[in-house]
Amino acid sequence: MNFIFDERASDLPYVEKIWRTHIERAGTFISLAESHGEIVVMKHRGRVELTIRGPETKATPAHCTVVDAEFFGIVFKLGTFMPHLPARRLLDRNDVTLPQTSGKSFWLKGSAWQFPDYENADTFVARLVREGLLVHDPIVGAVLQDKLPDMSVRTIQRRFLQATGLTHKTIRQIERAKHAQTLLQQGVPILDVVYQAGYFDQPHLTRSLKHLLGQTPAQIIRMSLEPA
Repeated sequence: MNFIFDERASDLPYVEKIWRTHIERAGTFISLAESHGEIVVMKHRGRVELTIRGPETKATPAHCTVVDAEFFGIVFKLGTFMPHLPARRLLDRNDVTLPQTSGKSFWLKGSAWQFPDYENADTFVARLVREGLLVHDPIVGAVLQDKLPDMSVRTIQRRFLQATGLTHKTIRQIERAKHAQTLLQQGVPILDVVYQAGYFDQPHLTRSLKHLLGQTPAQIIRMSLEPA
């Protein structure tokens, strides 16, 4: 099952990107490991749903049962999270779909909110921030840049886990696997990818990509050569 995504950047420091896609038929696909949380809005035959998704630590089979549906998503930057929905609670597809108040709005922390769309997603996120429902912990960026703040290691680990739902090591593994995937899709030979992405050897690369992306290096290469 192939997805064609349209995406754009955001001026907000809380948002990594905003995407949208249209699904014409039901099917099965691989849900990849992902270090970022996101909000996903689905429109299907007059029904609208808003779901809050957390990070994923491994690749898993997933099923799309809707036909002729539109989706758009707001992907948060690492360290951005909703305090009332801890990232670890949402981990590995323990998604939360918020209840509707009508066809145009949903309940969030006791208030009715209008469903956002691809065009006004930035305005929606800005309101979440103003209401204190979306926050960002700068510790995450500092740790990922190897700039440890002046506080105890235990405090840093606790805040990092609270903001991301993942350990520093897990995020590094996911991002490295994605980097290796990009190199393979660009035609870089497997043994060169092992070196450039920092794996010990080819079996290490294969195990990592199979676990996190659901495909071996050879499968990724083969798919990249197939006509769109």
